[in-house]
Amino acid sequence: MARESIRLTYRIETAGDIARMAEKIASDQTTGTFVEVPGETADLKDRCAARVIDIRRLEPHAHPVFPQDAVTSGISHPYARADVDIEFPLDVIGTDIAALVTIAFAGVFAVRGLSGVRIVGLTLPPAFIRAHPGPAFGIAGSRKLTNVYDRPLIGSIIKPALGLTAEDTAMVARELCDAGADFIKDDEKMMNPGYAPLADRVRAVMPVILDHEQKTGKKVMYAFGISSADPEAMLRQHDLVADAGGNAAVININAIGYGGMTYLRRRSRLVLHAHRSGWDMMTRHPGMGWDFSVYQALWRLLGVDQFQVNGIGAKYWEPDESFLRSFRAVSTPLLTEADCALPAVGSGQWGGQAPETYARNGGSVDLLYLGGGGIMGHPGGPGAGVRAITQAWEAAVAGIPLAEYARQHPELAQSIAAFGESGAS
Repeated sequence: MARESIRLTYRIETAGDIARMAEKIASDQTTGTFVEVPGETADLKDRCAARVIDIRRLEPHAHPVFPQDAVTSGISHPYARADVDIEFPLDVIGTDIAALVTIAFAGVFAVRGLSGVRIVGLTLPPAFIRAHPGPAFGIAGSRKLTNVYDRPLIGSIIKPALGLTAEDTAMVARELCDAGADFIKDDEKMMNPGYAPLADRVRAVMPVILDHEQKTGKKVMYAFGISSADPEAMLRQHDLVADAGGNAAVININAIGYGGMTYLRRRSRLVLHAHRSGWDMMTRHPGMGWDFSVYQALWRLLGVDQFQVNGIGAKYWEPDESFLRSFRAVSTPLLTEADCALPAVGSGQWGGQAPETYARNGGSVDLLYLGGGGIMGHPGGPGAGVRAITQAWEAAVAGIPLAEYARQHPELAQSIAAFGESGAS
């Protein structure tokens, strides 16, 4: 009977032999150590040892990813590279994400002889996936709560990110609601500061949201920042939002950790909007860290409903191809469509990127399109900024060039004049 396994793909680099290094990783991360020990029997290894499944060689590097390796090894010839598939028995790891990360992820970066390593693939068996709750809302739930179908959700981020009082925040929220925004969020840096505590923001903002709903029938989704390293404090903040009629929260997933996310998801009544602040530390160097495709799977299993993935022409370092891979990753089922997260497209977006975003993602409108500076910095004000992005997406879906559509849509024309050359940050 075939054993159920978890498969990881490591992109490794070494001055030595690739095949031997692959076997060393498999051994070191499960049953082996630096010397043979009596207890590591053939039966034990058959049951519990990781196995190298495939090695696909890549072009060598002239210089090592870890610069110190050139000094310590004294090697001057090219460094061999390969993508290596290694399977870990599910019976060894179980279905706990802490065990998975400890056994299959973390230790490999300490293996002697590797001059570079990056985790670029993860395949989980159904038993592992089903052991976790996944999104409570996801794409379908986000659409149902906002009553937005057949187009992207259009949203904004409260700016300035820090410094506004609760009353100031409510004023901005009112203008965005009146302009037709579907979604508004606190910046990820806004949590529970002394000058605008979460309790004060909830008291100021939720009447705006509920008043707008009563007048128009549309309940704008407002995601309050509730992240905390203390799970109990975070849950109290969650309850504060939910009890006031709120339906979403911004979660800084790297800051709260897997345990914090597990604790919150088990009790949550809110859409959990994930901000990945800190992910860049794990991935920015192409020869080490994790690919986003691997990273995002764990957080989706734990219950992320919406996942920020940057965007085309982002204001940060990430190239467009990386964004596109991230978008596809969160939109691809692990088992079913219900476990997909809604991609939240942001970072310097003002509407000008809508046609390319739409075209390069195969005509998908299953996304939340966030404009921060592109809405708050619009020459006509935040309301005009929302209308401009809405118009840009109308043009993109209809296949009409933005400049042509802008002739009859003044907010879009203003946006093109303001951001068309340099973009909005």
